[in-house]
Amino acid sequence: MHDQPRDSDDPGLFNQHFFVNRRGFLEGLAALSAGLLCGTPSFAKAGFFGQESPQRQDGLQRQVADLVQRLKAQGQISENEKTAWSVYDFSSGKKLVAINEDAPRQAASMIKPFVAQAFFFQVKNSRGRVRYTEDIRDTMERSIRRSSNPATNELIELVSRNQSKRGPKDVETVLKTNAPQVFVQTRVVEKIPAGGKTYRNLASAHDYSRFLIALWEDRLPYSQELRALMALPNHDRICQGVASMPSSVRVYDKTGSTSQLCGNMGIIEAQTLFGRRVPYAFVGIIERSSSAKNYGTWITKRSNAIRAVSNLVYLDMKDRYRLA
Repeated sequence: MHDQPRDSDDPGLFNQHFFVNRRGFLEGLAALSAGLLCGTPSFAKAGFFGQESPQRQDGLQRQVADLVQRLKAQGQISENEKTAWSVYDFSSGKKLVAINEDAPRQAASMIKPFVAQAFFFQVKNSRGRVRYTEDIRDTMERSIRRSSNPATNELIELVSRNQSKRGPKDVETVLKTNAPQVFVQTRVVEKIPAGGKTYRNLASAHDYSRFLIALWEDRLPYSQELRALMALPNHDRICQGVASMPSSVRVYDKTGSTSQLCGNMGIIEAQTLFGRRVPYAFVGIIERSSSAKNYGTWITKRSNAIRAVSNLVYLDMKDRYRLA
């Protein structure tokens, strides 16, 4: 069937890109582990809620809502499909778009960075009992970059063994124990079944947005390492194939794909004409209640709909900051 997530299903992509330098990884890991001894600031002390202003730029929010309606009129999105959109501007500290942001949606493969984050919480809290090894790093790369379902299930089992051996529920417990302000609507209740038919794990666009903000601002343990994993070249829907995106743009992201969901969450780091980096978080989710009969046609149209919204947002940011 076509329920297998296709986040990075072109083998040629990986032959074209760099391999991680293992010696550099181990040296960086030693430095990172040393830094963790100083601890990670709590969300309260870091003023987490103050960083995501509820003020929105209604102009961009209205433009996104209007574009989604046009995409529905054109058949790129069906009228009965649910969508959610979120855009956060790190430079201004403002939420620019929040459409259906708090509605839980199927997570699909977008849950995979959350699983990795749960393990990193365990490393930080274990006082050396749980270690982030090169083998685990390889498993995380397969999970996030290559969207490997078996690798993700290995990580879920690892988190569970370090917790209370309750399976996927332990991932949710670790996340909500350590960052309840971030993973509010997140539900982790299943491994990814054979064939990739994962429909029961949930998260909201707001959860992804809060996670991306905390990740970018180093409020989560091993933020730098997880950003590096999410930055490895893959087939995304928020930069690749987006008409206005220049090659100077960097993206840190994870896609999610099943016959019922098309999504992408990530941080886009653009650049001004003067070389200053301008990061913003983008989340786009399109969900249907039943499996699409023609998966290939359905996922292509929804992927292009997300690209269209990403293009609109980039053009708005370009006007704001004189982006390249």
